[in-house]
Amino acid sequence: MSPHAPPVPAPGLPHALPAPVPATPVPHDAPLPPPEAQALTPHADPWRRYDPWSAGRASAHAPLQQNGAAVPTQQQRRKRATRALVGGALVLALVSGGVGGAVGAYLERNGGVGDIQLPQSGKVAAGRAPDSVAGIAARALPSVVTLHVTGSNEQGTGTGFVLDTRGHILTNNHVVEFAASGGEISVTFSSGDTAKARIVGRDTGYDLAVVQVTGVHGLKPLPLGNSDNVQVGDPVVAIGAPFDLANTVTSGIISAKERPITAGGESEDGSDVSYVDALQTDAPINPGNSGGPLLDSQAHVIGINSAIRSADSASGSGDGQAGSIGLGFAIPVNQARRVAEELINKGKAAHPVIGITLDMGYTGDGARIGTKGAKGSPAVTTGGPGDKAGLRSGDVITEVDGRPVHSGEELIVKTRAHRPGDRLRLTVERDGGPRSVSLVLGSSDRN
Repeated sequence: MSPHAPPVPAPGLPHALPAPVPATPVPHDAPLPPPEAQALTPHADPWRRYDPWSAGRASAHAPLQQNGAAVPTQQQRRKRATRALVGGALVLALVSGGVGGAVGAYLERNGGVGDIQLPQSGKVAAGRAPDSVAGIAARALPSVVTLHVTGSNEQGTGTGFVLDTRGHILTNNHVVEFAASGGEISVTFSSGDTAKARIVGRDTGYDLAVVQVTGVHGLKPLPLGNSDNVQVGDPVVAIGAPFDLANTVTSGIISAKERPITAGGESEDGSDVSYVDALQTDAPINPGNSGGPLLDSQAHVIGINSAIRSADSASGSGDGQAGSIGLGFAIPVNQARRVAEELINKGKAAHPVIGITLDMGYTGDGARIGTKGAKGSPAVTTGGPGDKAGLRSGDVITEVDGRPVHSGEELIVKTRAHRPGDRLRLTVERDGGPRSVSLVLGSSDRN
């Protein structure tokens, strides 16, 4: 028993009443004594008879703690300890995860504790598939050149490519015509080396020219393909110097074949008009691409990039800078090869002719033979191919080798696509009915 607790008599034994104890005021918020104590001695101080260490009271009621909760049994304490361990582990895991996430986020945001090092893929082999755009460009670029041409009053930039080891380079006539009367031509190779060039021959009707450099070694000719084998949808690569940006590579497909186009026509007599049965491509071509190669998947030349249809030229406004809208045209290499050979060997190219004068003002369908030729001569040249085949003034030619002809320009284009000596089969409308005419093309040195 506590040495400070008041004596408590043994239960059931008589005892004398204690002396009266002066009443002690109790604070209004003091805890009330137990009910049983109030019932036994309603007029006595209940706290003087309460012994918290008494074993008898412990047997009647479960032991109490300071917080008033029941004291758990040993099994309950074990369960509570287990739950505490599990809860602690969960808290530790959450705290560790939060700390780790915060540290990771900081490292990711700030690049670690040292200098920032950005992730980057490793090196890969430089080679590419031979038929890829990169593979085609790698093979062709050493053979492609940029031409800077100056004349008396004009200058321009174009493209060309090496034809042979003797220094012959093929390009467009409209690229080099500024230098035809005393100008200069500078050729820049893909390596950056430059050389002066001279005009070997040029042709306005085909818009082709050959220039030659001398004293240059290690030239690599670009192999020529066969434009007759080209199909619509075939992939192509164009190389040139659009707006003087040398060695520019673009790619696309063949959009159409045998597209009759005319270009030039700035001179009053129309002597500078070129007629081309062109390959159409959507590979981006811009001013400066002229004369550059159009390549197939084997890096063979199938065309010479020569003309574009721009948004300005289509609308006729003439305002702004012309540029590619996906309508580019190239001279088929089969035609260019023949002309290039003749320019190198003879200095000029022969044009296939029918020997007729067309009515270029005719607005109907087909190409109509006029009533008179130049300076009052007959519209059908006497003794010419057309005369021998029986063509007459006023005949309307509607087909060439079974292909429709819708205008005089188209007839010239389809004729220029052949060689002198080739045989043509024409469909002619005369007196309201069709008839078939066969003739052999003649030759003319006139552009």
